[in-house]
Amino acid sequence: MIFREVEDRDLIAKARRGDVEAYNLLVSRWEKRVFNYLLRLVSNREDALDLSQDVFLKAYQNLPKLDDVERFPAWLFRIGHNEAFSLLRRRRPEGDLAQEPRTSQPGARLLPIELSLAVESALRRLGEDQREAVLLKVYQGFKFDEMAEILGCPVSTDKSRLYTALDLLKTTLAPMVSREES
Repeated sequence: MIFREVEDRDLIAKARRGDVEAYNLLVSRWEKRVFNYLLRLVSNREDALDLSQDVFLKAYQNLPKLDDVERFPAWLFRIGHNEAFSLLRRRRPEGDLAQEPRTSQPGARLLPIELSLAVESALRRLGEDQREAVLLKVYQGFKFDEMAEILGCPVSTDKSRLYTALDLLKTTLAPMVSREES
C-alpha cells in the first residue's frame, strides 16, 4: 500500500476547523526552516527560539485570514520577517557587534567550520535587506515572487539586493577561497 504524504493545504484546512494535531504537524514541518531563517537574521539562538514560537502562534491565530493556502510558506516567512525586524528595531541602539573573521596561516587549509564561520561573518556584514535576500533565496530556496511577497517590495528590488549581496560576498570570501585552492 502506498501512503500519500498529507499536503500542507490539507493540514491547513484541518487546522482551520480546529484540529490542533494537524497544526502541530504543520509546525513540525516548518519549524526548523523558520528557526534557521530567524537565527541568521537575529544572530541569537534564544531570540530565534522565542521568535519562532511567536511566528507559529501568530500564524495559528491568523490562519483563517490566509487567502491562498498555496502561499503558506511565503506568508509564514513574512510573519517571521516582521517579528525579526520588530526585534531588531527595538535593539538598534546597541549597534552591530559583528567581528571580523579570523584568518588562518597563509597556505593553511580552512576547516569546514572555519569556512562556515567566515560565511556567517560575511553575511553579518551585509546590510539587513541584502542579508535577508540571500537567506531567502540561497538558504530557503524561495522564488523571487515569493521573496517579494515576504519582503513587501518589487521583484526587481529583490533581484538587485540579491545580486549586489552575492557580489559583496564573493569579494569578501574570494581571498579565503583562493587560499583554500592553493
